[in-house]
Amino acid sequence: MLSRTADHLFWMARYMERAENLARLLDVTWQMSMVPQAEAAVNQSWNAIIALNSLEEAFAAKYQTVNGENVLKFMVSDADNYASIYSCLRMARENAHAVRGTLTTEMWETLNSTWLEARDRQFDQIVASGIGDYFDWVKMRSSLTRGTTLGTLLQDEAYNFIRLGTLLERADNTARILDVKYHVLPTHEDEGASDFYEWGALLRSVSAFEVYRKVYRDVITPGRVAELLILNKDMPRSLHFCMNSVIKNLDLIANRQSGETARQAGLLHAQLHYARIEDILEHGLHEWLTDFMDRIYALGDGISKDFLVPSLEAA
Repeated sequence: MLSRTADHLFWMARYMERAENLARLLDVTWQMSMVPQAEAAVNQSWNAIIALNSLEEAFAAKYQTVNGENVLKFMVSDADNYASIYSCLRMARENAHAVRGTLTTEMWETLNSTWLEARDRQFDQIVASGIGDYFDWVKMRSSLTRGTTLGTLLQDEAYNFIRLGTLLERADNTARILDVKYHVLPTHEDEGASDFYEWGALLRSVSAFEVYRKVYRDVITPGRVAELLILNKDMPRSLHFCMNSVIKNLDLIANRQSGETARQAGLLHAQLHYARIEDILEHGLHEWLTDFMDRIYALGDGISKDFLVPSLEAA
């Protein structure tokens, strides 16, 4: 496969997954802002979203105050913000257009119609019709894109690069969501009903509420939430699950210069496979997740150097 084609497929998948995960993060933060709590705590959650995406300067250039309305407008529909949902859906479509001949008709129509609909939605219209409904729409369009890919695309190298983009982005964003929320939510095991709701909202943001109930059959506790989203190999959005699939897809596209990237992926996978949540929490969850996100970034960089055309659009 031409490296430029692989590059577009990889980033098409990453941008689509990024849009979905941003919708999930904004949705859970918006839901939690409805729970009675101090205004400072609410604004801390919104500020964390800006900080985790390294957008402090860009946000400050447009808004003087960090609050729900400003962060939502900036992260949902701001065309000047390269990390907004609007921009992610646009870039997913542009990368798809560049390799239109590689995609199936169903894949292209799904991506193209998603962008056309997103382009015509103004922020005021989104709020008026329900911001939560918009987040659900983004998640559904991303799921539809994955479904048409799985159901219609030949599972060759093109499919492998799409899966790699999706899985690396998902792992990074699951780590970001957990890092943001673990620091602003109470972590005592005997918290009250409102805190149970907040941890439940976090699980729902990654479609893990029912999975948690099935796995643990008990009350929701912060440590178990972290264990589920980091170490459970059968949870589709866990870090362990993502790295299992990254390893498999890297093996299928391996070339003469990808040995070091495969080794780094194997080391990260082994760390997740043999880790215990007690050790991670004792070491410090924030520090562990920060190291994981740095290594995922390095892994993506290695994949770019080994297989893809250097891309200025990579963020």
